[in-house]
Amino acid sequence: MEKTMKAVVTYAPGDNRYEDFPMHELEDGEVLLKVKGCGICAGDLKAFHGGIRVWGTSEADRYMEPPCIPGHEFYGEVVDIKGEVPGIAIGDDVCAEQVVPCGHCHFCRTGKYWMCQRSAVFGFKKYANGGFAEYVKLPKASLKHVLPKSFTKEQSVLVEPIACGMHALEQANIQHDDVVVIAGLGAIGTSMCNIANLKMPKLVIGLEVREERARRAREYGADIVLNPVECNVVEEIMKLTGGLGCDVYVEASGSPKSAAQGLNCLRNHGRYVQMGVLSDLVTADWNTIGDGKELTIIGSHLSAKVYPAVIRGIEKGLIKTDGLISHCFKLQDWAKLMKPPKKTPLLSKLCWSRNSPAIS
Repeated sequence: MEKTMKAVVTYAPGDNRYEDFPMHELEDGEVLLKVKGCGICAGDLKAFHGGIRVWGTSEADRYMEPPCIPGHEFYGEVVDIKGEVPGIAIGDDVCAEQVVPCGHCHFCRTGKYWMCQRSAVFGFKKYANGGFAEYVKLPKASLKHVLPKSFTKEQSVLVEPIACGMHALEQANIQHDDVVVIAGLGAIGTSMCNIANLKMPKLVIGLEVREERARRAREYGADIVLNPVECNVVEEIMKLTGGLGCDVYVEASGSPKSAAQGLNCLRNHGRYVQMGVLSDLVTADWNTIGDGKELTIIGSHLSAKVYPAVIRGIEKGLIKTDGLISHCFKLQDWAKLMKPPKKTPLLSKLCWSRNSPAIS
């Protein structure tokens, strides 16, 4: 009789099913984790709700390969290893980077594995099933990281999103006299306030419409938080910078309005980093970039080579995690993950956990 496990399986937009799924079979160099927890990314929500970036307009440009198991912000206990996997042992708590690199394309061969042309992110491909399941298989090519035994469930689940934020800030190349603006203060944006402050810039300004998130961001190091609904952000930033504008604008909200706003907030020779996945096309005056301010526009994709630094930072207490996860659910309550509870304002991030109490 075929062994099975419980998993949430994606078949189509709006069609996730909690069901029995064939148990993973390991090949040489692969690792089996018993999942302890998995965060819910905005990408998971967009996939469930039919986001065009995931599902495309036809099979020809579709990124998702159903049926597959979603979830890439997972960690778990190593329960099986096939062959030799250096540095990994039975009983270790392990997380894996989001992408499973092919190892053969130009970017993999030149050390830029996070830009792999195959772009196989856990949870979107049949051969890279994710963490919305009792078990997850780590392919030989996946990048695995052992977590300290002292880590809490929250710390372990948050390594992946914090790593995305750290990579975006590295792209920004923050200097000590910079004024840094971080637009969108979810879990990643809030954590970026913390990490940006470790670089000792002149000022860290957050942009956020939800007061709960704004409050948390101040605790995490934002010197000022502006609400775009209540003020003219560009005018306020100009006042705070003597009419120059900010040096760095990190767009982490995914809002097209925020993207266009960022160009106007920046000073001449400013640096714009697009980290959030935009919900629609952006309309902006492109002359602002060239003939106007000679701006530098930088993309930020996944979390290049920063997992070890994030893990060390959390372990040393330099990188905070308190309060970034607002709700935890059992896996069988997956539908509630896609529709956050209305009892309390959603602060930052949802996750499912093996030991979570049922939430009504």
